Amino acid sequence: MEQPARQYDSDAPTPSVTPAAARALVIDLEGALLRSELLMEALFSRPALMLARFGAGGRAGMAALTDILARAEIDYAHLPYESDVLNQALAARARGAKIYLVAGRFAGHAAGIATHLGFDGVVTPADLAASDKLPFDRASIDRIDNRARNSASLKTWAKALRVYQYAKNTLVFVPAITAHQLNLAALGDALLAFMAFSACASGAYLMNDLLDLAADRQHPTKRHRALAAGDLPISSALSAIPVLWLFAVAASLCISPLFLGVLGGYLATTIAYSLVLKRKMLVDVVTLAGLYTLRIIAGAVGVGVVLSEWLLIFSLFVFTSLALIKRFSELSMRETAGLADPSNRDYRITDLHIIGAMAAASAMNAVTVFSLYVSSSAVTPLYSRPWMLWLLNPLLLYWFGRALMMAQRREMPDDPILYAFRDGPSRITVAAMICIMLAAI
Repeated sequence: MEQPARQYDSDAPTPSVTPAAARALVIDLEGALLRSELLMEALFSRPALMLARFGAGGRAGMAALTDILARAEIDYAHLPYESDVLNQALAARARGAKIYLVAGRFAGHAAGIATHLGFDGVVTPADLAASDKLPFDRASIDRIDNRARNSASLKTWAKALRVYQYAKNTLVFVPAITAHQLNLAALGDALLAFMAFSACASGAYLMNDLLDLAADRQHPTKRHRALAAGDLPISSALSAIPVLWLFAVAASLCISPLFLGVLGGYLATTIAYSLVLKRKMLVDVVTLAGLYTLRIIAGAVGVGVVLSEWLLIFSLFVFTSLALIKRFSELSMRETAGLADPSNRDYRITDLHIIGAMAAASAMNAVTVFSLYVSSSAVTPLYSRPWMLWLLNPLLLYWFGRALMMAQRREMPDDPILYAFRDGPSRITVAAMICIMLAAI
């Protein structure tokens, strides 16, 4: 039996379909997305310029400083962001959600970050409290808010303080060794000098990393430094610097006021290097060589021995060569990676050949000075078998030649002194030199 056709009322209203409200993901800028502090990022974007503007403004107080920091030039592309938060934002975008940042201050910087990341805008905590000011339905909000971050680990602090660089400070033991002052009192003073220099240098490293934040984040390897990567808060580094320097002063006073004066000269030169001198062509190389030599001078002052002018001249040539190899390695790395000339150094990649030639010449001068020392009358009172010191010459030629060859092959890290501690043939060479010196005594 046929069913009657269903009759429809053409006048009946058409049922409406209400579309589902689009979700909105709101992310706290400083609490969740940014691994750093926006205030500190603004302050250290261009610290010298910030201070100049603050001084020229003629206004005192936090309001004036905040206004200046709000207009600071921050490189949003290289800020340290939480990768998992960015991944959540990408997933939300793929689902069709709108993405907004939550920022209670520096609205201009927050808007710049939102634009760079392709987000839809910025809201304030006050906007979230007042539903009529929101550009989305409050019922459709997903939020990534303040995330608890663990305090910096000991490994992170060791990385930031560059504990591995303390190997350079063993130079303070050189005067005691070369003067054959190997008694407990001399070694104790040298150890205290080592601790003072290590603390002083760590504070200087933190300061240098703060001043170089923007440049380090654009560097292939330096962007992994603790401050540049956001692993260590900037405010923590600022608090650690005076503590380290106060410890260095206390340790120095336990040795002598003269040693404190040498350490003060080292620190003043280091600060000048970080602020100005490292941006001057070849001035930075001479300064680095001088800083290494100051460690030897400090060791002599700390132990109370007369510094040999032979050792002083030899050290200057050695460390000048090493500083030039360091610059050669940095520039060759940039050339290999296809990067432009460094923005915070007054060198060009086309300078590689002359820098390499100067490094080799300085190394050979160091070997010549050592040869003249061995043939002089100064060695007679110190060594019973001074002829054995001639065996050091081929070892010095080998090590300098190897360092230059490794740099030329792009197989040398940017610090040749640390390379000497890590490279197997270099360690064997150094051990052989020490054995020869002991046998010559």
